[in-house]
Formats: sequence, C-alpha cells, structure tokens
Amino acid sequence: MLRNLSAEFIGTFWLVFGGCGSAVLAAAFPELGIGFVGVSLAFGLTVLTMAYAVGGISGGHFNPAVSLGLAVSGRFAWKDLVPYWIAQVVGAIVAGAALLAIASGQADFAAGGFASNGFGELSPGGYAMHAALLIEIILTAGFLIVILGATSKAVPAGFAPIAIGLALTLIHLISIPVTNTSVNPARSTGVALFAETAAMSQLWLFWVAPLIGGAIGALIWKFLLSGGEES
Repeated sequence: MLRNLSAEFIGTFWLVFGGCGSAVLAAAFPELGIGFVGVSLAFGLTVLTMAYAVGGISGGHFNPAVSLGLAVSGRFAWKDLVPYWIAQVVGAIVAGAALLAIASGQADFAAGGFASNGFGELSPGGYAMHAALLIEIILTAGFLIVILGATSKAVPAGFAPIAIGLALTLIHLISIPVTNTSVNPARSTGVALFAETAAMSQLWLFWVAPLIGGAIGALIWKFLLSGGEES
C-alpha cells in the first residue's frame, strides 16, 4: 500500500505543480503565448505522463473524484478510498506550497487567485454558482466515462493515458472560463489554501460537485455502457 500511496502523492503533486504551475508561472505573461489553451494542454499532459510513469503502481487516479468513481464502478476497493484521498490531497498541498515558494521569487509577486477555482466574483467569466455546480458535475461524469471506457477490456491496452489526458485537456478548454476548471477536489484544495481571495470559502463546491459527477459517471458506465463486462 505504501507504494500505491506514494505513487498517488507523486502523481497528484505533478498534476498540481504542472497544471497550476503553467497558469501561475507562464500564462500570467501574455508574451509567452501559453494562454488558457496552453494551460489546458499542461493539465492533460500531467495526467498522461504520470499515468504512464506510476499508473501501473496505483492505478493513476490523482483525483479523489476518480477514486470514488472507480470504487462505485467496482474497480477499486472501498477500504482504500480514504488513504488514496489523503495521499492525493497531501500531494496537491505540497505542490501548491512548492509553487508558491518558486513564484514568490519574482519581484512584486502577489498570489492573488493562485490558479484556484471559483464562482461568482471568483469565476474567470463571472459565472454564477449554479453554472459552476452543473459544469463540474457534468464534466467530471464525462471524465469518469472516458476513464472507465479507455481502461476497459474492450479496447487495446496501453493507450488509455492518451485518451484520459486528452479528455482532461478538453475539459479545461470547456470550463476554464466558468470555474477555472476543477473536476478534482485535491487540485482545488492544493492551491486554494494559498490564494489571497475567498477561494477557501467556495472550496466546498469543488469537492461536492466532482464527487457527485464522479459517482454519476461511474453509474452510467456500470449500468448503461459496460455491457456487464468483467473489468
């Protein structure tokens, strides 16, 4: 179990450090040309690379909503859910702290939103709470369907990380303007702790919505799409 939890810690660290780091360190400077498309790709690439690097050890969840969805689908042991969540959240917080330490090395640095998620005044596009709730549920459900489908026995082995990474990229392209994209409670927690906004007061939504979405996506796959296959 220690190897599994270490892999989840490292994978989630990489996701937050790479994905949020691209927003905090690179996208903040328009002349570098990354923009929100680059940030979307960065998040997708973090999952793709770590899924290949450590996915064979822990399953490559890196996300409490993914772990919950896999448990609901029957592909993950319920007894391991809380330990995985702890490893993921700790990895995300350590990544947020490391990112803050690096970013604060710049003159006149201010954390501001620090790549955190939000709705209302904290939404990049000013979207209301109900919009944030709906998009996070829908996109997390879709993410679980992709994960479960890409890792099923019906598809060629070895390509799942590519589909999953591209799915996360697509999710960010859709929802960055709405919530700055979570679909991952650990990712949201890891940077909200260091933001200089009210991100912590809105963090509840970025736990509730992805967990609901993850469970819904798993149920859709299990009862409508899997065909009763043994996975």
